[in-house]
Amino acid sequence: MAEALISALFVFVLATFAGFEVITKVPPTLHTPLMSGSNAISGIAVLGAIIIAGDKDWSVTVILGLIGVVFATINVVGGFLVTDRMLQMFKKKEVKA
Repeated sequence: MAEALISALFVFVLATFAGFEVITKVPPTLHTPLMSGSNAISGIAVLGAIIIAGDKDWSVTVILGLIGVVFATINVVGGFLVTDRMLQMFKKKEVKA
């Protein structure tokens, strides 16, 4: 049990540092596609949480899965709204006659 926890913690710390290094190297012109990619990853998290929450027996796992569905859905919707607002900035404004 302790060995698995230490391994999981090690992977988490490594992923945190790797993610930070990757994100800081992205030029500003690629932020919108990067946000769309993170929205897709959040969508995968929604699917995983739905699978976990779909268990027949109500337990802590199902409750955590439902909480995961709610938060991941909020993340996906918010991400798409922010991406849409960013893309609206690049549209040409109509000139009123």
